[in-house]
Amino acid sequence: MNRGETTRWGIAHIYASYNDTIIHVTDITGTETIAVGSGGLVVKAHRLESSPTAAMIAAKRVAEVTREKGINGVHVKVRGPGGQNGPTSPGPGAQAAVRALSRAGLRIGIIEDVTPIPHDTCRKKGGKRGRRV
Repeated sequence: MNRGETTRWGIAHIYASYNDTIIHVTDITGTETIAVGSGGLVVKAHRLESSPTAAMIAAKRVAEVTREKGINGVHVKVRGPGGQNGPTSPGPGAQAAVRALSRAGLRIGIIEDVTPIPHDTCRKKGGKRGRRV
């Protein structure tokens, strides 16, 4: 980045589950979509959609489109499945996607975990004795 150049910020929303990784870049308000990419767009096999390699390739493509549209810095919001039954930790593609965005020349601002966590909730399914296998 040049000395006199100002940083135009966007927000990179990274949803990393154990089945797929989705990278969605918006403007700073979060209303206007700038670029979208996922692991499923760049690999053929379903089992590879959530892999770090697929996340890196998808993030690289998203970063190129983002740079073309004039945004050169992103705040990252990482999200795992979360909620009542999903795991609260993000999948394997999250870290790889952040690293790929950085390598592609985007400035990384704040990295934040926005996984939804229930503040006590409905009762889990499975009954009194749980799921019997």
